[in-house]
This record gives sequence, structure tokens and C-alpha cells, in this order.
Amino acid sequence: MKTFTLQPGMTTMGGVFYPTGYMVLMFPTEHDAQDAARRLDEVGLDEEAVCHASPDEFLREVLGATGDEDDDHMPSAGTESDTARRFSQLAREGHHALLVHAPSARQSDYVMEVLHEARISYGQKYRQLVIQDLT
Repeated sequence: MKTFTLQPGMTTMGGVFYPTGYMVLMFPTEHDAQDAARRLDEVGLDEEAVCHASPDEFLREVLGATGDEDDDHMPSAGTESDTARRFSQLAREGHHALLVHAPSARQSDYVMEVLHEARISYGQKYRQLVIQDLT
């Protein structure tokens, strides 16, 4: 597992966070996130496919937070704004994130199967043009 850094292609042309092919999973504690990463490692998921972001890293890298909700660089229309607010709220409450590259439905289904007992507080899969609820 690597530490998350925002990569080219994880944003729209306008700089809005939209990592197509990734699952963004939030966990109440660092231990919960590390446990989930360990489970994925144990089943042979490529460790390069899993990134960890502490709450501060998530706010800085993904949300571009400066302490003001209006500065978040997340999608802002329709249910996407609800997603942005939920991620922001959880990160500010101390939740840790795992970003898992799982571009196909089969891969993301497998990740959710492996993590069926994990303490996921919130999860989304960023598909082409659609954000899919995972929790």
C-alpha cells in the first residue's frame, strides 16, 4: 500500500476530483483502514492498486480544503455535491481513506466481497460518468 497523492487523470479538466476506475472507501480509524489494506494484500491485490490517505492528506490532496466547505474540489452538482459533503465531513471527523484502483465491476465486487466484514463508514466507486454507492 502506498500513500495517496493526487495523480493526473484523477480530476476533471476543471480540477474536480473524479478518479474514474477507483473506489474511495472511508474508515472510522487508521487501524480499520490498515486492516482493510491488509485483507486486500492477503488475497493478492496488487499493493500499487491501494492508496491510504490520512484525514489531513485527504482534505489537502482530494478536497483541497482550506477550512471552507466552498473550497472543496469535489463534484458539485446533484448527488455529487452530497458525496463531496459526506467525504469532507468524514475526513474532518478523522476518518481515513483507502483509494482502490478497481476499474471493472468484477474487480470492485471482489474488493467489496473481501472487505465484507471491514468497518467501512462510506464508499463510492467512480465509474465513467457515474458515482456508484458502495455502502
